[in-house]
Amino acid sequence: MQASIYKHVSEYINLTAEEKSFFFSLLTPLSLNKKENLIEANEAVDAQYFVVEGCLKAYELDEQGQEHIIQFAIEDWWISDFKAFYRQEKSSLYIECIEDTKLLKITKSDLEELFVQVPKFNRFFRIKLTNAFLSMQDRILGALDKNSAERYLDFLKSYPNIEQRVPNYLIANYLGIKPESLSRLRRNLAK
Repeated sequence: MQASIYKHVSEYINLTAEEKSFFFSLLTPLSLNKKENLIEANEAVDAQYFVVEGCLKAYELDEQGQEHIIQFAIEDWWISDFKAFYRQEKSSLYIECIEDTKLLKITKSDLEELFVQVPKFNRFFRIKLTNAFLSMQDRILGALDKNSAERYLDFLKSYPNIEQRVPNYLIANYLGIKPESLSRLRRNLAK
C-alpha cells in the first residue's frame, strides 16, 4: 500500500528517508467491501483518503431520494467530502465503494502536523487541490456548453478504463443523462 502512495507523491515532491517514514507513520490502512460506505451524510469528516485499490463514488441525495454522483475515485485519487473536511462541518455527501477497496487515511490533525514537520507537503497538497478545482471547473463548464457525446469523451479521459468497472447507469447518472441515452451514444461513437 505504501509503495503506491509513495510513487504518487514522488511525482510532485522528493522525500528524504526520514520524511518518507514520518509520512507513512501518519497513514492508516483501511479496507472496505463493495457497497460499503466510507462516509455518510450528516457525519463529521476528519480525514482524506488515498485510493490504493478499488473504485468509489461520491454522491448527494436530493429531497426525492435521487442520487446525484459528483465524483468517482479510482487508484491514485484522493477522496473525501472536502467541503465538510475543510469547513469542519457535517458531510452532505455519501461515499460508497463500487468495488472492494483499499485506502490510506490521513486525519486533519495529522495532515496539519505533516505540513509543519515536512513543509514540502504544502506544495504537494496545493497542487492536488488546484488540479481538483480545475477538474471541477471543467466539468461545470462542460455541463453548460458541451453536448452529451463531448461530456462522455471527457469522462473517458478523466477515468480511463472505468467502463469495465462501473455500471452504465452510474456513468449515465454522473453525466446527467439517461442510461438509454448513454447506450445510444456509445453505439453512435463506435460507428
